[in-house]
Amino acid sequence: MITIDFLPQTAFTFMLIFSRLAAMITLLPALGETSIPAQVRLALALLLSMVMMPLVAASYGPIPDTVPALVFIVVTEIAVGLFIGGAARIVMSALHVAGNIIALQMSLAFAQNVDPTQGQQGVLIANFLSLLAVTLIFATNLDHLMIAAMRDSYDLFVPGQLIPVGDFSQMAVTLVSSSFRIGLQLAAPFLVFGLIFYVGIGILSRLMPQIQIFFIAMPANIMLGFFLLLFLLGAMMTWFLQGFEQSISMFAA
Repeated sequence: MITIDFLPQTAFTFMLIFSRLAAMITLLPALGETSIPAQVRLALALLLSMVMMPLVAASYGPIPDTVPALVFIVVTEIAVGLFIGGAARIVMSALHVAGNIIALQMSLAFAQNVDPTQGQQGVLIANFLSLLAVTLIFATNLDHLMIAAMRDSYDLFVPGQLIPVGDFSQMAVTLVSSSFRIGLQLAAPFLVFGLIFYVGIGILSRLMPQIQIFFIAMPANIMLGFFLLLFLLGAMMTWFLQGFEQSISMFAA
């Protein structure tokens, strides 16, 4: 009688690889957007798991003898995937910080629509920057860097070992502060523009009190803000892509 002994080990390894990659794809920008159907994301996770399996199968040991040990390794794999995907998503939030500041300076803070990358209401400028960033990630092949980070995560976080909670916490704090810093840097020209514009409007209202400043300032503020956004958009997105690449490169050897 012929028995196939390698099937349980193969199924166990594939399940663990799929647990890590599926959790990662759930949160990764560009690859795991909520606007992408769940069936497509599931198929992508399955395909990447099959591609990664010959490369990382040696990192996994034999099937644990006890249920708690099996649950532990599955939970650690999901936690690692969620952390890496969440780290990339935190970096993407820099665009929401910048977009909200820019919209506030341009008097467009109440112009909102549904953000397809988040599945919720968002400021129009922030939604535009997020969609543009997703497009540029594919155009500049940064999605390849995210796939490389999936492979190299097995060198950084060896399967079956304890989760480095301290390192995770420190890295999360660093990523949040870095994301907020990038968002402020992207919106810095608009902060300067808003300061100069409103100081000028204040001086004008003192010199000519009879003029209806609001009806002059609002259209001028929006128009000048759009011109400034048009002029700086290329540099802003280049700066963001550099920061995004540096953040993802931490997980790629």
